[in-house]
Amino acid sequence: MGSLPEIRSKAFQAAALRSERVRVVGVLGTLAILLLIATARALVSSNRLEIHYLPVLVLLVGAMMVHEGVMLSVVNRRIAAGKDLPAWRGTVNLLAETLFPTLALLWLTESPLLGPYRALLAPANLTYFFFVLLSTLRLNPSLSRWTGLLSGAGYLAVAAYTFARYPAIDPLFQPAVFWTYGLLIVLGGFVGGAVAGEIRKHVIASLQEAETRRQMERIEQDLDTARGIQQDLLPKQPPVSPQFDIAGWNQPADATGGDYFDWQELANGRIAVSLADVSGHGIGPALVMAVCRAYARASFPSARDLPEVMTHLNELLVKDLPSERYVTMVVAWLDPANSRFELISAGHGPLLHYRAASDQFQSIEPQGIPFGLFPGFQYGSPHCFEMAPGDLLVLTTDGFFEWANAHDEQFGLARLQESIRSARDLPSSEIIAQLHAAVVRFAGGTVQQDDLTAVVVKHRG
Repeated sequence: MGSLPEIRSKAFQAAALRSERVRVVGVLGTLAILLLIATARALVSSNRLEIHYLPVLVLLVGAMMVHEGVMLSVVNRRIAAGKDLPAWRGTVNLLAETLFPTLALLWLTESPLLGPYRALLAPANLTYFFFVLLSTLRLNPSLSRWTGLLSGAGYLAVAAYTFARYPAIDPLFQPAVFWTYGLLIVLGGFVGGAVAGEIRKHVIASLQEAETRRQMERIEQDLDTARGIQQDLLPKQPPVSPQFDIAGWNQPADATGGDYFDWQELANGRIAVSLADVSGHGIGPALVMAVCRAYARASFPSARDLPEVMTHLNELLVKDLPSERYVTMVVAWLDPANSRFELISAGHGPLLHYRAASDQFQSIEPQGIPFGLFPGFQYGSPHCFEMAPGDLLVLTTDGFFEWANAHDEQFGLARLQESIRSARDLPSSEIIAQLHAAVVRFAGGTVQQDDLTAVVVKHRG
């Protein structure tokens, strides 16, 4: 009775039990009020018949209240245990609640308090509607309809019994009147079912919305944790070098990103400076970034030369990356003793070498394809150059020069170079800060669409 498609939701189960508790409390309250009214009426009117039959009424209503009290206790225990009500208990409760007003009505028709036909029209019959109304709190449209059907059937059964036992004398007591009463009770059950269905929909929608909010909060917490871990992977302090000022900075477009920078002091006194950009941004690229960083840090100390280590990194990433992922990466080995750089770019740019003496930029082109695309690719000779006092090596990801303003105009390489030139006398970290500020001003409030990462190496002189 009253079966619906199962909703596998602990939250809905708990909400339905709480609603059932409210319904049972409502039934108890209704019975208590009815009993109070009947008692007060009997005492105030001093009607001997009403006083005489009051104990029977108290017994009948009291028995129903005991039943509802037991039901309330069961519901409370189920709520505490986090378990649903057994189907049979709900069925028994429904039958008891529809049978109670019918038995009360039958008792009234047989007592001399009102007489058979007046009892069928007495205000006490509104009790049926109280039970139908409260049945909507079961959050089960079928149970509300069954409440109406059984209540209407009970009323009509008493009416039929009354007509059979006491043939009507008064022409006012026509069968059509009582049929109408019965059908209105049945109709009330169907209206209650419709209301229960709407309440159920709203409860489910509210619970789903709450669950979605909780899931989003958990995702945000997980993303914050991932971002914290990712930021912890970035170097905190620049390498110690009297001749060079080295700084790096990263700002993902999302909570996590696919860019990273790093530096590593090698045993031969050289410093490995690297910057990488994994295709896309978000959780997936962030995981690839962590893998790429781990491979690079493990490979640099034992590598004989830069082409060897770049070829090795590509082979490792080809095996790990899905077909739609790739990594652009630039690795520069700096020998502080002679201010000499060896640099290989695996599909990454722009790479800018600013020469202070001539106030000119040299754009360094990639020497090979991005990592993860083709196995067996051999990276050739590195691009080598020496740095003089005041010179800069600026490595950025494309998030800087591709950031567009409201007119869909990109920041571009020319503005990037001019921003660097205007900040060339500042420390490396300040150059990055000025570059970022210039991009933000140019964007004019448009949303950052890609990760931003920059490394600046400055020859102190």
